[in-house]
Amino acid sequence: MSEKWTLDPSGHEVVVRHKTFWGLATVRGVFKTVRAEGVLNEDGTGTGTVTVDSGSLGTRLGKRDTHLHSKDFFDAERHPTFQFVADRIGPVTPDSSEVQVEGTLTLRDTVKPLKFIAHADRHGDSVTLTATIPYVRADFGMTWNQLGMIAAKGEIGVKLRFTRQS
Repeated sequence: MSEKWTLDPSGHEVVVRHKTFWGLATVRGVFKTVRAEGVLNEDGTGTGTVTVDSGSLGTRLGKRDTHLHSKDFFDAERHPTFQFVADRIGPVTPDSSEVQVEGTLTLRDTVKPLKFIAHADRHGDSVTLTATIPYVRADFGMTWNQLGMIAAKGEIGVKLRFTRQS
C-alpha cells in the first residue's frame, strides 16, 4: 500500500546560492512558486516530483532578478519551469533520518541525473525534507560570466514539507 503526499504551500523554500564578486559575496534567490507531490510506500521508499516556476525567482533586487530571468540564466520566457523527478527516495540505514534521493533535474531542456542525501523529519501526517544540492551552471547552459565574477558552482537549498493526503 502506498500513500500520496502533497506539498504544504506554506512549508517550503527553494533557494539558489552563488558566490559572486570573485567570492566576496553570496547572492541568494528564492523561488516563490513551487509545486510538489510524492508517493511513500510501506517499505519506506518513495518517488516524487518537484516543479519550480523559473520566473518566480527573487533576490530583492529588481534589475538582478530581470537578468536572472533572462536567457543568460534561467530563460524563464522559453523555460517557465524546471523540474526534479525523484525516481527513488529511500532511507540510508533502517533507523536513519537521512534519505538518499536519486532522480533527474530538467533545467533549460537539459536533463541531468542527481543523487544526494536529504534529511527527513516526520511529525504525524507531515514530513519535511531538507537538502543542499550542488550544481554547475554551465551544465545547464548558463555560461554568462562577465569578468569571471560568478563562481561556476552554486547550490540549490530545499526545504519541502509534505502532508499526507486522505
